[in-house]
Amino acid sequence: MKKLLLIALAAVGGLLVYRQIQADRAEQDLWTEATDSVPAGSGV
Repeated sequence: MKKLLLIALAAVGGLLVYRQIQADRAEQDLWTEATDSVPAGSGV
């Protein structure tokens, strides 16, 4: 029973870490897009 609980806790912990990494990556992409310089000759 303890092993099953430990496996479940590890899975939940792994999911939380994965979601945090995805959120950090999405925020970094947003900052990159927002601060990206406009190339010369783009007409903007």
